[in-house]
Amino acid sequence: MFMKIKKVCVLGGSGFVGSHIVHRLSAAGYQVKVLTRRRERAKHLILLPDVQVEECDVFFEAALQRAVSGCDAVINLVGILHESRRASFDKVHMELPRRVAVACQAAGVKRLLQMSALNAADNAPSAYLRSRAKGETAAMQVASETLQVTLFRPSVIFGRGDSFLNLFAKLARVMPVLALARPEARFQPVFVEDVAQAFVASLENPATFGQTYKLCGPKVYTLRQLVQYVVDTLRLKRVIIGLNDRLSYLQAWAMELLPVKLMTRDNYYSMKVDSVCDCPFPEVFGIQPMALEAVVPEYLADDTPRQVYLRFRSKAGREQ
Repeated sequence: MFMKIKKVCVLGGSGFVGSHIVHRLSAAGYQVKVLTRRRERAKHLILLPDVQVEECDVFFEAALQRAVSGCDAVINLVGILHESRRASFDKVHMELPRRVAVACQAAGVKRLLQMSALNAADNAPSAYLRSRAKGETAAMQVASETLQVTLFRPSVIFGRGDSFLNLFAKLARVMPVLALARPEARFQPVFVEDVAQAFVASLENPATFGQTYKLCGPKVYTLRQLVQYVVDTLRLKRVIIGLNDRLSYLQAWAMELLPVKLMTRDNYYSMKVDSVCDCPFPEVFGIQPMALEAVVPEYLADDTPRQVYLRFRSKAGREQ
């Protein structure tokens, strides 16, 4: 089945992963509509060729259907790591994918790409992973011959601006001792550009219709190894203490009470399952996944206040 796509609507396009996908879509010649609650959040995308930013409450069904109308494909990247009074896991990860799929069907959209998460399953230990599985089911139930759906399950995603390695870098700069919950939990981090390329490559490829893809990098690390790598990259000397299971739970519970949630008990439950792939990066995308070591030093090492200042001076054409 040949499918020609010209216009793509992206939900969550102003975020970390979304921004990379929008850049790739624009570079590939697609017309892109980015839906956002606040236009200010997507100002870095406005100047890209053929990119339109539109304010929209995607949880309002009528507004969502109007927004996707006239598009050939929709990419839903909306997700949360922590629940709040306004946004629960089920609302964001289950109800929204269902509404998006229904809106696509009603508006005649031909293609839907849905972001999920590695280890999403109905019997997963965390509410986050269970809600991701419900979202997959909801999207696939609406899928038909006129709406082709593809699901993506990445491990943790790294790259400039990520909320994973950058978080540990920020903590390492200010804390002499780092106490890690579940230090032996395993991850297989995947580069954000590889994820973006997989999304864009799947848009018009019939071989990806109805498929679910696990996306992982080339190497597996424990959490302790990742944090040690961040510390070494920053050329810092820090004491890293791995907490046992009981203390890991207590740390997560305590952090859950903070105004800014760095970790919750649900995150702790998610880490009970290793975030690693049981298969290589999908051959259909023709990608050799990037190694973490080839990318991370470039953006961690130049993220200090001095380096940020020097980059601004350089862009302004001034000598250092």
